[in-house]
Amino acid sequence: MSTLRLIEGRAQAPQPRPISAFDVPVDSTPGDEEALDAYSRAVSSVAERLSPSVASLRVQKRTRRGRVQAGAGSGVALTHDGYLLTSAHVVGSSDGGNARFTDGRELAFTVAGTDPLSDLAVIRAEGDELNPADLGDAERLRVGQLVVAIGNPHGFEGSVTAGVVSALGRALPAAAGRGVRVIDNVIQTDAALNPGNSGGALADGRGRVIGINTAVAGVGLGLAVPISPTTQRIIAALIGDGRVRRAYLGIAGGPAPLPPRSRAEAGTERGVEVVEIVPGSPAAVAGIRVGDVIFDLDGAAIESATDLQRLMVAELIGTETPARVVRDGGVLELSVVPAELAL
Repeated sequence: MSTLRLIEGRAQAPQPRPISAFDVPVDSTPGDEEALDAYSRAVSSVAERLSPSVASLRVQKRTRRGRVQAGAGSGVALTHDGYLLTSAHVVGSSDGGNARFTDGRELAFTVAGTDPLSDLAVIRAEGDELNPADLGDAERLRVGQLVVAIGNPHGFEGSVTAGVVSALGRALPAAAGRGVRVIDNVIQTDAALNPGNSGGALADGRGRVIGINTAVAGVGLGLAVPISPTTQRIIAALIGDGRVRRAYLGIAGGPAPLPPRSRAEAGTERGVEVVEIVPGSPAAVAGIRVGDVIFDLDGAAIESATDLQRLMVAELIGTETPARVVRDGGVLELSVVPAELAL
């Protein structure tokens, strides 16, 4: 019971002493859920869910002295029966190596197929109890969205870093043999990436793989090949055929506006101006000339070299395909038969 003090003839109850940090009971330690904020819980959840699906790859190369170490990277399990996805530059010209998982298993693998022009490769491990990762859709990403990278930088297996999507729609040039293409819609992230992360997973906050880490472009700047309908088709081709077939026309060009007097007839304002033609190529045979502006191919609008590249799928190889171009202010309709791109 509190007591009253008489102050200047008035009764006044004593004021409570301010509570300090030393008054907190020793046994009031917050539980695990309270100790982790929402961001930490999201990253921890992704790490627990996805880490068993990410392998550390030790790539080997056959030489006269036997098999020797030729590189390292990461891979992401796709199926229970041994298929993993990685970067093409990780496996290079190697025919196999070893994949080590977080549970301690180490499995030999062979290279099922590579596609340097998308920097993707599929390998097959000698095991049938892999933990396949869930694949997401990078086309639904937003700048600022949380992403988590899991890989094996500098050989440190199962390393987890987190960040955000810094930018979308980046372009990354890729070359193989005579083939030169641009990997479009590359994901830029500030999640810390280092050598050895290549081929590893870039996941969203739900643990779905939305990209395969491919390049370190600088401090705080990493790039990943997106998981999208286009790359899903590449993955399927690598598993089924061991390679990706692409069509080509044999031109080089860039975006250009159509002459004002031809815009109404063309129904568009932009196209791709041809600045170079490979002798004997499908474009040369079709009568396409330097200076022509291609604005339609097979009924699809063409406004950039990326649009043209995206249409060069296996189904067009050897197929007579209509092309519409602007030449000397007029619209011409030509027929071109794309050939298979030889790497």
